[in-house]
Amino acid sequence: MVDPERQCQMSARDDQRAATVRQRLAELLAEPEGMLPGSLTVRLLRCGKQNCACKADPPDLHGPYVQWGYSRGRRRITRWLSAEQLERYRPQVKRARRFRELVGVLDDAEIRRVERAEGWGT
Repeated sequence: MVDPERQCQMSARDDQRAATVRQRLAELLAEPEGMLPGSLTVRLLRCGKQNCACKADPPDLHGPYVQWGYSRGRRRITRWLSAEQLERYRPQVKRARRFRELVGVLDDAEIRRVERAEGWGT
């Protein structure tokens, strides 16, 4: 059995954490540059030329090339980005990743709150 005083402390801590997370989510949503879903990947590639250095051992691959990928429905969509585009969109992708992480933290805090209220917790 959990000590009622300890449970109250846990509850207050979870409530404070949830409030902090909600505030941070609101700040991210208010960012004028927005958020972009997906991920950024740096790739080094081989070309189709037979005598190219990228076919050597060890290979001297072409690149780096940056690719932005995201999912829409069941489809994965990718786009090649220039260095300028990478500079412009990297902060937006990072903000979206942070947003998703914070939503997960908020989900956990809300689940704990309901489990405590209903006595379902361990």
